[in-house]
Amino acid sequence: MTISLGRHLSGSRAIATQQEWLVTNGLGSYGCGTVAGMLTRHYHGLLVAALKPPLDRTLLVTKVDETATYLGADYALHCDRWADGTVQPEGHLYLESFRLEGTIPIWVYAIADARLEKRVWMEPGANTTYVRYTLSRATAPMVLNLKVLVNHRHHHHSTQGKGWQMAISPCPHGLRIQAKADVHPFYILSETVPVQPAHTWHNGYALAVETYRGIHAYDDHLHAASLAPTLGQGQSFTLVATTAADADRSGQSALLRRLAYEQHLIAQGKSAQPEDTPPPWVSQLVLAADQFVVNRAMATAEAAGSVSADAALEPVSGGKTIIAGYPWFGDWGRDTMIALPGLTLATGRPALARLILQTFARFLDQGMLPNTFPESGEPPHYNTVDATLWYFQALHAYHRATDDTALVEALFPQLQAIITWHCQGTRHGIRVDAADGLLYAGEAKVQLTWMDAKVGDWVVTPRLGKPVEVNALWYNALLVMADFAAILGQPVGQFQELATQTRQGFQRFWSEDLGYCYDLLDGPDGPDPALRPNQIFAVSLPQPPLADPCLSADQQRAVVNAVAQRLLTSHGLRSLDPAHPSYQGHYGGDLVQRDGAYHQGTVWSWLLGPFVQAHWRVYQDADLAHSFLDPLIHHLSDGCLGTISEIFDGDAPMAPRGAFAQAWSVAEVLRASAWLRPMLKE
Repeated sequence: MTISLGRHLSGSRAIATQQEWLVTNGLGSYGCGTVAGMLTRHYHGLLVAALKPPLDRTLLVTKVDETATYLGADYALHCDRWADGTVQPEGHLYLESFRLEGTIPIWVYAIADARLEKRVWMEPGANTTYVRYTLSRATAPMVLNLKVLVNHRHHHHSTQGKGWQMAISPCPHGLRIQAKADVHPFYILSETVPVQPAHTWHNGYALAVETYRGIHAYDDHLHAASLAPTLGQGQSFTLVATTAADADRSGQSALLRRLAYEQHLIAQGKSAQPEDTPPPWVSQLVLAADQFVVNRAMATAEAAGSVSADAALEPVSGGKTIIAGYPWFGDWGRDTMIALPGLTLATGRPALARLILQTFARFLDQGMLPNTFPESGEPPHYNTVDATLWYFQALHAYHRATDDTALVEALFPQLQAIITWHCQGTRHGIRVDAADGLLYAGEAKVQLTWMDAKVGDWVVTPRLGKPVEVNALWYNALLVMADFAAILGQPVGQFQELATQTRQGFQRFWSEDLGYCYDLLDGPDGPDPALRPNQIFAVSLPQPPLADPCLSADQQRAVVNAVAQRLLTSHGLRSLDPAHPSYQGHYGGDLVQRDGAYHQGTVWSWLLGPFVQAHWRVYQDADLAHSFLDPLIHHLSDGCLGTISEIFDGDAPMAPRGAFAQAWSVAEVLRASAWLRPMLKE
């Protein structure tokens, strides 16, 4: 699938500064920017390197300012907005088109009768970004005057460059840049053209998106290198930005490697799809899925700090994990387990799923998976009630796809320990209530569910008590354990008895007066009647806990209808009913305003996956259910091209917000579509 923008879009500054691109390398590093080339975020750059993969992401190389000299005239092709509000130069005006081929962004500039193409990509497994220019049409030579702007800061931060002197020195085929005495150097390399040193700070870049987010919105970058290649028609030049002095400088060979890598991913993806020739957008999402899969180094269970890892697990020297979203998220336990089936099984990569499941098993502690891995080297944070329950779903999906009983057998003691910890009680008040079999979770000032926004000590949606989706997941985890126990010839009675009690207790969530489920039971203020999307899991999960023989069908239909009629939007489900007094339909402003709206009406695209599955369950119409995915497929040509955003405004026109590429958003469209397509009418 090729996503293309013509001159009417790429040449419009308003559009070209909102459309973004993303390239990655499988280490947690990335490059991203706008189609116009204008910096609008702290995170925009050609090389944002994960110096301690997959975290410690550091902006090293920001951008290249290009000025083309052709037939005696100069054409500035870059675009900048400055602190005084001016936009100068306006290089986007020369953009004839922009397209995404696989994950490679391609700019096409029209300069008199010449056409100049620019490509950007990253080397898989290396902190190396390639920028390649090709003069595809011309009647005279073109000189490209290139200025490379660099930095060395955490990707969340900004720079004030006054007084900062970087050490810039020649090295074979380029320049070595030592930003500070105690940091790793990086390099600007060229195979054919001399790289000249420079040291001029460009101050006061104005970052429009950070202004919108209420964050310090100005940045400085250092012009550190200059190059001036001359191109004739059909000739190319490649600039290399890298942390490796011996990186391959051949743009042609590097490009062929990248293309071969992506073709292999697409071929794997086709092998897992329900038809011989899946729709082109599926291949695009297969490539998007790979962008979230990254390395997490670990050697043994002991190295992971686990107190419950089992020796039967085979050693993992090169673990794998999933980045929750770009540009700012790291790897999260909850997001990883939710996204795993879509990112790995629906893309034909079951071995990758196995490795991720093994990796996370080594972080199990007191029956819990980590929520996050801090960037500072601190121990993982175990402040999630549902990540471990999603682990059961991910493992069960993997086993159904592969029949890999060996992994289930290796993990079974740890799975048993998880159930035991939840029954007897673990961190943050997580425990089974013996009276109804439901799982209680929470304590003051801690956010444990996926609705986890917190500002200081303010937990926006605390949900302290018995959350509806947590108990739907708990019920399913118990049945997964019963299934695994039967496969392994282990006793199943304990798990079946617990599941039966949970299913009976789950009826407490149903409200005849509301006509849908309470979002929470036994909270400080009693049951929570707010209509939220969490109850959709009581219908979408493989074993719906709304299972009273006399009521389940009617209850499930009522839940789906309530969610569809009041929470559904084109791009996902609202996190709160618009009729609720706390509803906020716009996501923006400073941190307090944004987090205050995050789960109070903001639309979440990943929830369309469980919604379409629940819709099919009650209406048995695959075509109708699949139609709800169409707007997200169209969204591939909006926002960050070729991928799916994290969130959208709850109010029309429902603009994309938050992280511009989110793992579970991509994963759930892939998973749900692959599940539904065999049932579609011809």
